[in-house]
Amino acid sequence: MGIVRKGIKTKNMFIIANFISAVAIVLKMALSFYFFIIFARVIFSWINPAPYNEFVRMLVRFVYEATEPALGRIRAKIPALGGIDLSPMVLIAAVYFLQAFVVGTLFDIARSLRF
Repeated sequence: MGIVRKGIKTKNMFIIANFISAVAIVLKMALSFYFFIIFARVIFSWINPAPYNEFVRMLVRFVYEATEPALGRIRAKIPALGGIDLSPMVLIAAVYFLQAFVVGTLFDIARSLRF
């Protein structure tokens, strides 16, 4: 029959725990990928990538379209200080916060369901 803990059989809890762990892993990977996209956006703002190369142009367009919605919202709230755009740093801090808090919490929930 299985041991009952808080109304749910524990032998089935490992499935839920594994699912939550998998969601946490995918979320962590997505946030890490988004961090690198933000970093590429910062690098592209410093240099002029080869505009005549179609691949580079597509890459730059992808990076800008992936980051502009979030950066635009941040820029609307926090204006540039002395010509320095702080929105990428704020977005990177938000990504790190999500990795530490949300992903960490999901892993802790999964761990607590296993025991």
